[in-house]
Amino acid sequence: MSRICELTGKGRLTGNNVSHANNKTKRVFLPNLQHVTLLSEKLDRGFKFRVSAHGLRSVEHNGGLDNWLLKTKDEKLSKSAQKVKRELKKATKEADKAA
Repeated sequence: MSRICELTGKGRLTGNNVSHANNKTKRVFLPNLQHVTLLSEKLDRGFKFRVSAHGLRSVEHNGGLDNWLLKTKDEKLSKSAQKVKRELKKATKEADKAA
């Protein structure tokens, strides 16, 4: 399983550990990934994602999972998030037709 946020695309970064003697050794900065269940209001169910703490705050800031998915480009989203986004678009089209 790769260490990439499924909603924001945030992944690992590389850098250096720098000692007091200014010796440099390679290191990896990993995102703070959490397993969370996010609820979709329009689909009325929950979806499990592996999301960074930053991504979770961004989702809450944008008003929930539904708004976040509709605003985010497909390139940033994982395959499972893209699938949820397609379901969401389909549900909103059907709701518009019924209204």
